[in-house]
Amino acid sequence: MHIIPAIDLIEGKAVRLTQGDYAQKTEYNARPLDVAMQFEDAGLSRLHLVDLDGAKAKRVINYKVLELIATKTKLHIDFGGGIQSDDDLRIALECGAKQITAGSVAVREPDLVERWLSRHGADVVILGADAKNEKIAVGGWEESTTLWVYDFVAEWVEKGISHVISTDVAKDGLLQGPSFDLYRNLQERTQQNNQSLNIIASGGVSNMDDLEKLAEMNLFGVIVGKAIYEGRVTLKQLSAINA
Repeated sequence: MHIIPAIDLIEGKAVRLTQGDYAQKTEYNARPLDVAMQFEDAGLSRLHLVDLDGAKAKRVINYKVLELIATKTKLHIDFGGGIQSDDDLRIALECGAKQITAGSVAVREPDLVERWLSRHGADVVILGADAKNEKIAVGGWEESTTLWVYDFVAEWVEKGISHVISTDVAKDGLLQGPSFDLYRNLQERTQQNNQSLNIIASGGVSNMDDLEKLAEMNLFGVIVGKAIYEGRVTLKQLSAINA
């Protein structure tokens, strides 16, 4: 299981939100590059970089931070937040993202995301399937939809998606444990449909026990954010279980 540390960006700084609420923001570091280099020095190879300004503005904003981290480290960066157009995708890839996350745009403009899949492949385009009460949430989690998360993911796997990042918004930033049921249900639905899917868990990880339970589920990866910044898990611990 890949351990994927997270950096969320607002105004170029590393922050964390609680349950996606921009009013519940904690700033951790004014220099995200320093944080990324600490991850790399600890032996971690991946980074989940989220442009929260971009998610709100519906266009990529913090691409200079992406470019800086991609230039100064060898981290495999998946980048999300605000990627809503061909131009946003181009900027993200040109600035060094190895993968991008298509969340809101996969709901609002599915034809566009299908075109990205055809052009760049399933190794580049990750589906973002974030849920409130098992319904897809979009727009930086500020908007709910009526789309059932399991149907939504299954439809996109049929279209060629092979990676999905799924966050239970109710769990995010609370350090109260991940939504194990969400990932178990995604796995079961995928198996029932004879589909193949790399599931990346996100949100709620609070300690090493959570990570060990997720590892036992044979997930592709897990994104860890606040637990690192709050000292609940150490980078040394994370590198020891990293795939």
